[in-house]
Amino acid sequence: MEVDRDTVGAVPLRVGAVSYLNTKPLVHRLGEFAPQATLSFDLPSRLADDLAADRVDVALIPSIEMFQDPAYSIVSDACIACRGPVLSVKLFSRVPVKRIRTLALDEGSRTSAALVRILLKHRHDLEPLLEPLPIGCSLADTSADAVLLIGDRAIHSPVGEFAAVWDLGDEWSRWTGLPFVFAMWTARAGVALRGIDVALGAARDAGLADLSTIAERESAHLGLTVPECLGYLRDNLHFYYGQQERRGLQLFYQYAAELDLAPLGVDLGLDHCQTA
Repeated sequence: MEVDRDTVGAVPLRVGAVSYLNTKPLVHRLGEFAPQATLSFDLPSRLADDLAADRVDVALIPSIEMFQDPAYSIVSDACIACRGPVLSVKLFSRVPVKRIRTLALDEGSRTSAALVRILLKHRHDLEPLLEPLPIGCSLADTSADAVLLIGDRAIHSPVGEFAAVWDLGDEWSRWTGLPFVFAMWTARAGVALRGIDVALGAARDAGLADLSTIAERESAHLGLTVPECLGYLRDNLHFYYGQQERRGLQLFYQYAAELDLAPLGVDLGLDHCQTA
């Protein structure tokens, strides 16, 4: 995709992206396609706070956060989704699932926290007591029956014996028959995009065309082999927001609203989609 650089904002746009491996294809060469945008990185939950507090103009935020403000809008068909096992969002249970009474939630992502609560409630009628698992803490730091881990550290299975391990992307897809959308590019109301929407799609396309380079660059410091890293990006993740992703996001919103995890009556305004 060719970007008309004259349309990219004359006033610098503050763009916030997630600092995990799964975001690297979305921001590959973004500086080239959007030279007047400033890019910063943080955890998903913190990006949502930054967008709400007007510290960034456009951010790759968890999908649960998209539901929280009716003035938000999805500004690109580039997203982080899965159509099966996602590998980087997992529930580790020390007891059989039906016996889970306490659940520690990784503070890095509110979408994954909502997803695991939906799966436990609708599939097993469970509403365990919740506790936070602060960033930097491990399973050894909590005695909860089950622990949700996300991101790069979930890819490395922690040491220990578990009665059950759920890959949440796989659990959702097998249960609903739909993809799951973890994050999307979202803008605050009144932000003049001036081509950043096109640039985000172009950066995604460039990243997907260069996954081998990304895997070679990122694998070592994550403790992954290049084939493992490449396989994760190529086989476990889906970066296009299409019709099936739209349906999956709508269903996630419906379940989240039923559990009071999202306000009722939100018009998602899901206009940036393709037929993929």
